[in-house]
Amino acid sequence: MRNFYVRATDGAVPSVKFEFLTIRKLKFIPMKKIEAIIRKTKFDEVADELREAGIEFFSFWDVRGVGQTRQERIYRGVVYDTSTIERTMLSIIVRDKNVEKTVLAIMKAARTGEIGDGKVFISGIEESYRIRTGEYGDESLFIKGKEE
Repeated sequence: MRNFYVRATDGAVPSVKFEFLTIRKLKFIPMKKIEAIIRKTKFDEVADELREAGIEFFSFWDVRGVGQTRQERIYRGVVYDTSTIERTMLSIIVRDKNVEKTVLAIMKAARTGEIGDGKVFISGIEESYRIRTGEYGDESLFIKGKEE
């Protein structure tokens, strides 16, 4: 384990001790990254459902993709390809114990039953650090006292 300290030059921010684990000694810390591509019109419903499930932070951005539907529209004699689809992508890092409720919240709120409802992807996260405090692992993903 290698330790190093980050010190503020102006003294406004206290020093923080960070502990970096070497790859050989990296212990298993159960965290997952959930990425979801959903309809833009369902974003508010999904965000509300995630808050109700106790997921308070996630990142999102607008994306465009190509799906199963291929369409061309003609406007004033010019053919336009409208097969790209506007969607919203969510990125959420959670502890293993919160994966199921997060995915269920997304699927419940985003589902319309039509083609193009979206996709959910889950992948493993090896390590996480909270910059402000130096906490690492799954402890960096929640506020102590709010979640067990």
